[in-house]
Amino acid sequence: MTYHKRSAALASAAALAGSAVLMAAPVARAAVVDVNYHCKTPIGDKSAVSPIDIKGARSGSGYRITMSWQKGVSSSPVELGKGAMNPSATVELGGADSGTITVTGPANQAAIPANTPIKINDLSGTYTPKKTGKVTFTAGVLTITALGTTTTCTPSNGPGPSLTLDVTAVGGGTPGSASSGTDPGGQLPQTGPEDSVIALGTLGGTVLLGGAAGVLWLTRRNQAVRR
Repeated sequence: MTYHKRSAALASAAALAGSAVLMAAPVARAAVVDVNYHCKTPIGDKSAVSPIDIKGARSGSGYRITMSWQKGVSSSPVELGKGAMNPSATVELGGADSGTITVTGPANQAAIPANTPIKINDLSGTYTPKKTGKVTFTAGVLTITALGTTTTCTPSNGPGPSLTLDVTAVGGGTPGSASSGTDPGGQLPQTGPEDSVIALGTLGGTVLLGGAAGVLWLTRRNQAVRR
């Protein structure tokens, strides 16, 4: 094989290696899940079904968890003026971790007519991994306060997780063990699918650069031999 053909083969192999690494990068799994809420209201029990979407985005050493409702739940016999309704909810953790996190959001930004399904604004909270492994996030209890009253809506259909993240405990703890703080180097560990994509993408880029350097070295050596 000539030097030029060998150089081209090395460059092609490096490009394929970089692509394979990127394709192997893990991703978060998310699904919109129908949640059947059973609500205890000041005027009696009500029920409503809303598709729930939960997303996670890296934020410092943890994740910013955002919960979205695609349909309204419950209702009020009287109009709720702007800012009269304040929602909050819990998100159940499962898999490698356990417990709940609380998500909150702004009050209603516009008046809600009487006897109209209440659309909940997106609610957000922070999750800091305490265990290493795959962690699931499932819709929990929704609480609505308005005009001095409290409505509590509890999922009654045993909904499945809306989000699954592959996380590493802060401090690099082993699977199933809790830990906190930073690693011995004083830096927070890289956690979750987004960092994995970045790290693996960097590795792929390194492979590509290594292939390009090999092409240049072989080309220069070939020129030296010819001289």
